[in-house]
Amino acid sequence: MYTLVLIIFMRTPIYFTLVFLFSGAAFSQSPKVSSGTIQHHQNFPSKFVPARNVDIWLPDGYDQNKKYPVLYMHDGMALFDSTIMWNKQSWHVDQVLAKLAAGKKIRECIVVGIWNGDTRRHAEYFPQKPFESLSANQQDSLYKIADHKLFVEKIQSDNYLKFLVYELKPYIDSHFSTFTNRENTFIAGSSMGGLISLYAICKYPKVFGGAACMSTHWLGTFSTENNPIPAAFMAYLKNNLPSPKTHKIYFDYGSKTLDSLYKPYQQQVDSIMKAKGYTPKNWMTKQFIGADHSEKSWNKRLDVPLVFLLGKKD
Repeated sequence: MYTLVLIIFMRTPIYFTLVFLFSGAAFSQSPKVSSGTIQHHQNFPSKFVPARNVDIWLPDGYDQNKKYPVLYMHDGMALFDSTIMWNKQSWHVDQVLAKLAAGKKIRECIVVGIWNGDTRRHAEYFPQKPFESLSANQQDSLYKIADHKLFVEKIQSDNYLKFLVYELKPYIDSHFSTFTNRENTFIAGSSMGGLISLYAICKYPKVFGGAACMSTHWLGTFSTENNPIPAAFMAYLKNNLPSPKTHKIYFDYGSKTLDSLYKPYQQQVDSIMKAKGYTPKNWMTKQFIGADHSEKSWNKRLDVPLVFLLGKKD
């Protein structure tokens, strides 16, 4: 059993950032973009998880006769259009990609934005195998947070990843001109989306060749005191990180709001990365002083992981 430190966060924007910032059920309209085009799929069906919206972004001049790498991104409602977000913030992924491509800094790519499961977001993004490594009492304690809109159902991240790998990716590869191999398939997200991105590349190393984990929420909940979750994540990484010879992984964190809590945990992860043979060639961790836990901050530095993963090869 461990103590949950919730009160402080319940009364600050930090709590609302993690719980409500990524909520997608209230919005259904197709995002508007200033570059490229969006194909909006309402209630994309799945036998593994409840249906959800999926946005497929194609770069300007998309050519069916040309092959494109694919970047899968979580919290899809927050990626392109700030007007559909309650806080009027967005990653503006289309703008960042267009600028980098115009500057010949990256290869053009397709972006698949998967809207989250709204109240199911935490259950779908919390890495399942590390959760199952916790004791029964620790798991029960986490589920009791349901009153605070975190876990409204049992952990479903393995099913969420099955949806991505066995249903969504085959659809994308059969309907668009993509490179289907690992070297050209990437996954990215922030906060809990950073956790599920890392879990995805560990669980499906033959599918995903690179992951961008921004403001990774190593705490899993809001607790820093006697919290067993980070240790469970570290133990999982020690045994399941994919080979540095065939994979690239990016981490970052800011210094304000929730991000101010991440540094000591990220340093532990960095030690594991080094021990597993990762080098600056295939791994990057960056701290952004002054950055908080928001789409605005992720937009400002999105170019860094994009160049790292999609940079043009010499």
